[in-house]
Amino acid sequence: MVLNILLLIKISKKIKKILNIKNIFYIVVTGFGSGLLFPKFSGTFGTFIAIFFWILMTKIFSTFTIWIVIIIGFFIGCIFCKQNNIKIHDHYSIVFDEFIGIWITLMSIPSIEFKWIFIAFFVFRVFDILKPWPICFFDKKVINGFGIMIDDIIAAIFSCVIIYIYNNILLIF
Repeated sequence: MVLNILLLIKISKKIKKILNIKNIFYIVVTGFGSGLLFPKFSGTFGTFIAIFFWILMTKIFSTFTIWIVIIIGFFIGCIFCKQNNIKIHDHYSIVFDEFIGIWITLMSIPSIEFKWIFIAFFVFRVFDILKPWPICFFDKKVINGFGIMIDDIIAAIFSCVIIYIYNNILLIF
C-alpha cells in the first residue's frame, strides 16, 4: 500500500514537471499527462488510462450520452491536436486520439467484463500500431488535428468489426 502511494507521488511529480498546466490544449491531447509518462509506450499507456475513464462514464452516463461525449471528444481532439504547440505531427505524447479510439471500440463490446475489455484493448492496439491499409493512408496523408484523430477512428471501426465477428459469428461454433 505504501509502495503504491509512493509510486503515485513519483508519477504525479513527473507529470507536474513535464506538463504545461497553463496550456489546456496540451493537457487534453496528452491524455491529462498519460502520454508523457512512457515515451516508448505512450499510445498503449494512454489507451489503458482511457479505459478507466470509459468505465467511469458507463457508471455515470447512458449509452447515448457516452456517444455524444465521443463525438464531441472527436471534434475537440481535431481542434486541440492542431492547437497544442507541439511542432511534430502526431507526437508520441499526443494520446487523446487513443482515448476516442478505444472508447469507440469499447462501445462495441457485449458486456463490461474483463475479457471483453481486454479483447477491445488488444484488437484496437494491434490496428493502431500496425496500421494496415487504409489506416496507414490516413495516418500519412491527412494532416492537422483531423489527421491525428482519423487514423485512430478507423482503427476503432476495424476493431469493432473484429469484435462483432468474434462475438456473433465465431462464438456460435
